[in-house]
Formats: sequence, C-alpha cells, structure tokens
Amino acid sequence: MQFAVEKMTCGHCVRAITGALQRLDPHARVSVDLSQGTVEAHGDFSPADAVTAMAAEGYPATEQL
Repeated sequence: MQFAVEKMTCGHCVRAITGALQRLDPHARVSVDLSQGTVEAHGDFSPADAVTAMAAEGYPATEQL
C-alpha cells in the first residue's frame, strides 16, 4: 500500500508514522520518503486502518492507487 502523507518533515515524523503502523502489525514493513511525502507499508491491516493510525499521530494520509 502506498500513501500520500501530509506534514512529514523530519526523523520524528518517520518514527511516529512507523510506530503507528507497527502498532497495527508489529511485523509491518514501513518505508517513508520525506522528500516525496509518501509512505509505503506492507502489513496485516487495511488501508483505512493505516490512514486512521497515521491521522491519530497528526499526519493526514490518503491511499494512492
């Protein structure tokens, strides 16, 4: 799954997003590209759950199809 994520600017953002997604699935693979404003995630969760988890951390996200 790939997401466009707003407000990502630093390492703290990367850790917050990675942590939010890994709380949904501890074995999730998460790759954050700050320069592109994207997150690629592979885990046992739905895109909607991932969007909700990132938004709860303060990072509005939309799934990219």
